[in-house]
Amino acid sequence: MKHCMLCVLSLAVLGCGSQDAKPVTSPGAEKAEPTSGGEVADAGRCVPQGEGYEVSEYDTSGDSTPDVRKLFKTMGKGSLARLVLVCREADLNGDGRKDVVRFYNDEGRPMREEADRDFDGRIDEVTHFANGRVILQEIDTSGNGVIDTKIFYENGQPVRAERDMANRSTATEWHPDRWEYYADGRTVRIGTDNDGDGKVDRWDRDEERLRQSALAKQQSAKDSASQ
Repeated sequence: MKHCMLCVLSLAVLGCGSQDAKPVTSPGAEKAEPTSGGEVADAGRCVPQGEGYEVSEYDTSGDSTPDVRKLFKTMGKGSLARLVLVCREADLNGDGRKDVVRFYNDEGRPMREEADRDFDGRIDEVTHFANGRVILQEIDTSGNGVIDTKIFYENGQPVRAERDMANRSTATEWHPDRWEYYADGRTVRIGTDNDGDGKVDRWDRDEERLRQSALAKQQSAKDSASQ
């Protein structure tokens, strides 16, 4: 829940730029100066790749230092040409480094967001989107650079989580040992793998919450059928 709250906070910060933010630079890709590694000097990820891009930077904190950068790409030609937002990033703590970056597809819908929640300069949370809605969050809660928690969403709500409590996973292999299931925003069932064989050894259930959830689904089905 803590990470979900942080996600909402970061989205709010990123979204506020268009309302009160003060433009610091006029649009122009030349304003973003990449380093030898291809990234902008402030650890930014919104870097133009070729022609047809425009960059705008904004000061949302009022300290005369840009903390939000938006990268636009020209889509279409002639009278059909339009600018589409393809990347947006923000410095959340004012240390001069970009902490959150969100990438968009050619239609301007979010695809992926990467965030550095502990401000150590390393990405520790990746959020995936489908049709503009969150479907998966991958989180490194231990700070060792490896994902240890995955939260799955349906219709914008978390429904299931997988966790690697014993840190058996690597950058290429996922080995969860705890599975959590949610209903109405609350945990109703937890499965734990005690010996690391990938199978649940113990289930802990909230029987009352499961019963209430089942009744609610039955009622919803009846209401839908009667309409």
